[in-house]
Amino acid sequence: MSAEPLAPFVFQIVELEDLANAHRNEYVTGQPFPHIVLDDFLPLTYANQILDVFPDERSPIWLDWTKRDTVHQPRKQGIGHASRLVGVSPYLQNMLFAFNSYPFLNFLEKLTGIDKLLPDAHFYGGGLHQILPGGKLAIHADSNVLSPLNLFRRVNVLFYLNKNWRPEYCGDLEFWDAELRSCVKSIPPIFNRLVVFDTNKKTFHGHPKPLNTPPEITRKSIATYYYTAKPAAGEAYDDQIDWQDMKTQKSFGAWLRSRFLA
Repeated sequence: MSAEPLAPFVFQIVELEDLANAHRNEYVTGQPFPHIVLDDFLPLTYANQILDVFPDERSPIWLDWTKRDTVHQPRKQGIGHASRLVGVSPYLQNMLFAFNSYPFLNFLEKLTGIDKLLPDAHFYGGGLHQILPGGKLAIHADSNVLSPLNLFRRVNVLFYLNKNWRPEYCGDLEFWDAELRSCVKSIPPIFNRLVVFDTNKKTFHGHPKPLNTPPEITRKSIATYYYTAKPAAGEAYDDQIDWQDMKTQKSFGAWLRSRFLA
């Protein structure tokens, strides 16, 4: 007899509020910039189900990484936009919707202290990511203007789906200081781990060491970004990804416009 299908996942408002309140001080005092790492974030049954239905590297949902930025993010698969989620498992789509729902937005606002956060239902540049063996993501500060929607990015959320992860795989998320002198914190992308951090032009992050996994193991994550209708006072904003190698800086905003608005 087959197991009963899982009910759609819904975040619980009070549970997330309690979690945010418990970690608020840890978040705002995080170094080198405000952040939090939360393990065992989802009920294990749902985390396992999401991993089970996560698209493999041959899925047609992925953009062709060879036609994208192979200097700073070689062998990184992404969807670029929600329009590519057609055919993805309802369980995975439901989880993406949950990360854009009121209970989760409320959690982020109480955790970060940033009011009036808005989700991106289009998942521009986010949604699902997968890095293939040998791939990397150079240290960078994100573009923080979402030109197609006239919004200003304030928070990044990363949810990892990598079981039995080993240090020698070299897939840690690295947080660097604002002067790009050194890595201040290294975060292994282990299964069911949630990472939340502020987004501005000084929040340098990435995983610059090429992924050293066996051929059958990839680095899987869900990435969701959160915005406000108005910019934060005193912050710089543009639609550029500020790569550590500024000579080859790429405009993410220009890519968005050419890819979806042409």
